[in-house]
Amino acid sequence: MERIPLAERMRPKSLDEVIGQGQLLGDGELLRRIVTQGEPVSLIFWGPPGTGKTTLARIIACEVNAEFIELSAVTSGKKDVEKVIKHARQNWNLGLRTILFVDEIHRFNKAQQDAFLPHVESGLITLIGATTENPSFEVIPALLSRTRVLVLQPLAKDEIIAILKRALKTLGKSKQITPKALDYLAELSSGDARVALGNLELALGFGEKITPDIVKAAAQKKIPGYDKKGDTHYDVISAFIKSLRGSDVQAALYYLSRMIDAGEDPKFIARRMIVFASEDIGLAGNGALALAAATFQAVERVGLPEANYNLYHCAVALARSPKSREITDLMHAAKDLAKQFPDAPVPLHIRNAPTKLMKDLGYGKDYKWQAGFRHEKGFLPDEIRSSC
Repeated sequence: MERIPLAERMRPKSLDEVIGQGQLLGDGELLRRIVTQGEPVSLIFWGPPGTGKTTLARIIACEVNAEFIELSAVTSGKKDVEKVIKHARQNWNLGLRTILFVDEIHRFNKAQQDAFLPHVESGLITLIGATTENPSFEVIPALLSRTRVLVLQPLAKDEIIAILKRALKTLGKSKQITPKALDYLAELSSGDARVALGNLELALGFGEKITPDIVKAAAQKKIPGYDKKGDTHYDVISAFIKSLRGSDVQAALYYLSRMIDAGEDPKFIARRMIVFASEDIGLAGNGALALAAATFQAVERVGLPEANYNLYHCAVALARSPKSREITDLMHAAKDLAKQFPDAPVPLHIRNAPTKLMKDLGYGKDYKWQAGFRHEKGFLPDEIRSSC
């Protein structure tokens, strides 16, 4: 008989058993209200692995008396989705709710995500998606508009320790581990409860008192010096960007190496370089944006470790490129102007004139369709021109 992993055995069955995610589960918070009111809504859980996305989806389904159907976007296709929709219609006719949980929903393509829309809209299914990727980039806007995106945070170290202690108590092995080993397990997890419980299970398999050395042997890794959930994560990416800005190739590659060695999402790094290409290089090196965008595409298609070449290539090029803040300054100036004059009427001479009436009213008057054409009245609304 196949043994159930410890992480699965310790999966919470109710909201009160969940450790962490207080921003969603505290008194009056959204998930707590959904369960209390018994009215599920379609959600997208966005967060790193091991933070409770699947667990929360299962608990919601149980608490609101809905049938829970789980699909993985990695292994499921159109026929699987059609089968779920057919089953959901049967439940609908019986007055039963259906919650469809799609793990790694970002791996479904646009057409597959589109297939959910009418059924989410009609209420036939309540969709709960889970993703480790930014939904803004990976989930289609139409689906995002029909769901609520909830951000799950990596678990804090003390929360991981609490989860480990509960598991040890359940197993009757609380005295089998030293405090330093418990702390070490929590440190190694990087906020991932599944990793922490998996490492604990491996360490328990050694059949002796669990010390930091036993944990190290079981996990086969050292304590990371880069915490993807906390200040170090933001400090290192900040140092990387500032090194690029300062044209320090060695420093930029050092921080890039730290991020990659710590398991940072390479697409996160590539996205930041895309922003940097316009924000800090802009018109001084127009090819930078194309290179950064191509790097993201290469990382997405090739993946690590081969995509290391693409990341380092782009980082060196951006660091060596001349820098300019002109685009950034122009953008902020334009945004300030738009906020100051949010409703200024578009001048008549540059308005579209698709009908005779509009032309008679002066729409498009004296405008000429030619390269570099300049109108005597300019192109800005009169009230802005007079204020400049």
